[in-house]
Amino acid sequence: MVCWAAPVLLLAVTVSFVGSPVAQASQSGPSQAQGGSGQQLDPESGAGESVLVSVYVQLDFSNETWPMALSRALTLPRALASASPRTLTGLSLTTECNVENNGFTSCACLSGYQWNASVCAGHHPCRTPFKHQPCSCLVFGPTEAGYCQLLPPVPGTLSLNTSLQMPGDTLNLTLLTSHETANLNWFLQRTGSPRPVLLQPGTHVSLTSSQGQAVLSIFNISHKWEGVYICCFEAQGFRWELYQVVRVPLQVTDVAQLPDQLSISCATSPGFQLSCCFPRTHLSYTASWSPIEGSKASLFDKPGDQCLVLTVQRCPTADTTYTCDLESPGLTPLRVPVFVTIIQDGDTACPEDSSTIAWNVTKAGHVAQAPCPVNRMGTVKRTCGPDGTWRPSRSSCTDVGLLALLQRAQLLGAGQGRPADEVPRILAQLLEQVVLVNSASDLLALLGTMTFLAKTVADARIQLHRRALEALLKTTDKVLDLDASSLWTPAQAQKPSAGSNLLLAVETLACSLSPQAHPFSFSLPNVQLQTQLRVPAFSADYKVSFSTQPPVQVQIPRRSLTPLGHNGTNVIITSLVLRKLDRLLPSNYGQGLGAPLYTTPGLVLAISIMAGGQTFGQGEVIMDFGDTNSTLHCVFWDHDLFQGSGGWSDEGCQVQAASASPTARCICRHLTAFSILMSRHAVPKPPALELLSQMGLVASILALLVCLGMYRLVWRVVTRNKVAYLRHAALLNIALCLLAADTCFLGAPLLPPGPQSPLCLAAAFLCHFLYLASFFWMLAQALMLAHQLLFVFHQLSKRQALSLMVVLGYLCPMGFAGVALVLYLPQGQYLGAGTCWLDGKGGALYTFVGPVLAIVGVNGLVLAVAVLKLLRPSLSEGPQLEKCQTLLGVIKALLVLTPIFGLTWGLGLATLLEDVSIVPHYIFTILNTSQGVFILLFGCLMDKKVQEALLKRFCHAPTPNSTISLATNETHILEHSKGSENAG
Repeated sequence: MVCWAAPVLLLAVTVSFVGSPVAQASQSGPSQAQGGSGQQLDPESGAGESVLVSVYVQLDFSNETWPMALSRALTLPRALASASPRTLTGLSLTTECNVENNGFTSCACLSGYQWNASVCAGHHPCRTPFKHQPCSCLVFGPTEAGYCQLLPPVPGTLSLNTSLQMPGDTLNLTLLTSHETANLNWFLQRTGSPRPVLLQPGTHVSLTSSQGQAVLSIFNISHKWEGVYICCFEAQGFRWELYQVVRVPLQVTDVAQLPDQLSISCATSPGFQLSCCFPRTHLSYTASWSPIEGSKASLFDKPGDQCLVLTVQRCPTADTTYTCDLESPGLTPLRVPVFVTIIQDGDTACPEDSSTIAWNVTKAGHVAQAPCPVNRMGTVKRTCGPDGTWRPSRSSCTDVGLLALLQRAQLLGAGQGRPADEVPRILAQLLEQVVLVNSASDLLALLGTMTFLAKTVADARIQLHRRALEALLKTTDKVLDLDASSLWTPAQAQKPSAGSNLLLAVETLACSLSPQAHPFSFSLPNVQLQTQLRVPAFSADYKVSFSTQPPVQVQIPRRSLTPLGHNGTNVIITSLVLRKLDRLLPSNYGQGLGAPLYTTPGLVLAISIMAGGQTFGQGEVIMDFGDTNSTLHCVFWDHDLFQGSGGWSDEGCQVQAASASPTARCICRHLTAFSILMSRHAVPKPPALELLSQMGLVASILALLVCLGMYRLVWRVVTRNKVAYLRHAALLNIALCLLAADTCFLGAPLLPPGPQSPLCLAAAFLCHFLYLASFFWMLAQALMLAHQLLFVFHQLSKRQALSLMVVLGYLCPMGFAGVALVLYLPQGQYLGAGTCWLDGKGGALYTFVGPVLAIVGVNGLVLAVAVLKLLRPSLSEGPQLEKCQTLLGVIKALLVLTPIFGLTWGLGLATLLEDVSIVPHYIFTILNTSQGVFILLFGCLMDKKVQEALLKRFCHAPTPNSTISLATNETHILEHSKGSENAG
């Protein structure tokens, strides 16, 4: 064959010598530039024996015409005339060369020949692949020349467990070789892809090899893994490629129908369209719609997909199910239904709406669907409510560029591609695509891409160059600037861990900078990064500061770094500050922390240490977060809390007062992402308030003991009728519960705090239960009073009323206390920091405050009813003096019921809502810790019956006559009411 651009042809001549063999082939002067023998003759061969030999010659031509003489038999030169004549019986070309204008030559091997591996490794391939063969075409310099060599038999076989892989199965490709192999790689030429993709170990790919065998396994296969699999390796001095075609049937989830349901009014829309799109595969699918009557189906192509569109020209008269059928020989047909509902006369429907998207008339209770705008994928859905009004639309439309990057990142982590090459490319393209983020779906796609890249970098242990890291940090800066209300809030509603995933991704990628790129410093409004490379001889502490608001300073003592630099290992320290990210993290708080009463300083500080290619998570780090005026907690973000959603934790961290300035200083014993939690309002806890609380508890305990002793003396006297018995039974149980609760609460500070202390947990649970029980007994007393006042003719027996009061007084608080323990203890939100009481900033406290405030409201209502009943004209028909005494009884009843019914907790609500003033705390502490004193004064000492019983027991004085008795006020009311009714 002629080299059309030059008068030079490089060819291989296969000759068959007949007669005495000759060990050397002859070549004429200039044409011997690359002469050589591919196979030497055996000099011992006998005459007449035919031997094949490959002789490589370079022939010069004066023109571009193929010499006809080369097609005839050629004889040897006369110099060998004494030998027997030899005859050229075969001629084959090996190499076809084309001289370019720049002087370089592109030489391609013809069938059966190939460049050997050493020549192939030293030259660039041709721009245009030649027959898709390995080392088939190389580029040589002006002074170089070469020839392709004869290929030996293929030194191996590539087998497939089955060419038709079902979705979800495991694909196994096995290479068996008879010779030693080197540089073995696996590639996948996907359907529609311009070039093969390198396969490496990942979440879906496993590579194993042993002597004479190599196995590629693909787990959980889908149509994204179908195509031509190529096994490339070197053996016998050549590069080899073996191929297998893998076919994977489609699933229903691979088929996109738009819409998947449709309701239509034939009066307004006599026709409509349905589309069914499916990806191209190596399997041949035939698509069809049914029913087809009165409709027209047309097939058109999209990038990577085929779509069959059904145009229904005549609206059906009844509800119809249209089916898109995909059939392939030997496979079960895929049937994808689309339900079409016809709106009949009288049906409730939403009207047409063209405000943003053209919405057709839709039946009530159905969901209308619309396609996404150009260059976006997904659907826009809008529900028609039962009342025929449109609900807000929901869009899953995502930019096609962001979706493509997300898919590339997913497949890269699965095993398709070379991470060291692909990660920097994707990061650079993310920086270009971040400006296109204008929906929650776009933001989630971008964050998903960063998450997959970070996991791939960590698993593959690759290192990034400066340019790739700068692209990441610039992208992160723009992401943190995205609008919170329109983008981050809906994104977090769909994926609560979105902010946590961003933090983990940026942490991981920022720590992957190659050692040659250190030290590295980078600063943007929302992102600041500083790295330092410390040699073993460096003996000072690590210190770095960031010009943020508040300013941040980091210090790692030398003693924490020295053990890492042994054996001459360099230590790399990376410090990263991310502004605004703390506001985007979920409001999850671990053990000892509260939920909504904390705020963060507006930044997150991430610190990492690497030595010898390994990341170290332990080490002392000192951080100053600037001046603060609030109660502080030093915290770090624990990605493992709350089922992987992440949360703040203070484990291993503590607050320390800075010696030089009033800054917030944190000391932690490990490395990760740090911040501080600050109370929204400073809650002062002066010693005087603590002392006042303890004195009030002691006084309450003593008063309750006196009250119980008095009841022991006068019980039979004051409980002679049912109403008085129930009233004093409630007061007795209140006193018992309050006495036990105050004693437990007073002794709790002596116990070791924390959830690891069983005694502390028991004390907190008992205090919760007993205090709640005292309030529920107050509620039982109030309900008993209301029942006696309102249901005069439907009274309960003493046993029935007491049983109901016991159930309400003990079982209900036990339920609340048990639920709080089970619900909040696993989340670390049950105990407050350093106390054996409920967490004052978490949900556990609300299981106490909520029922108490509800009881206060009910008791207040009962008090109002009692006052109205006392002021009824039927109760004041006596002389004017009796009316004054009645008013005096109302005032006394108000004084009794107010503290007993727990109305002081109304003031406790003010202390929860307002943390600035100290006055409500003092007032609440005095009133709340004096409950026992109030019960002694108003429940016992001011009770006329109790007074009379005590006087009779100790002084033997005559019983005075009284017209109104506070202790038996309820009895007089009821007896007077019954008397009035009987008289009527």
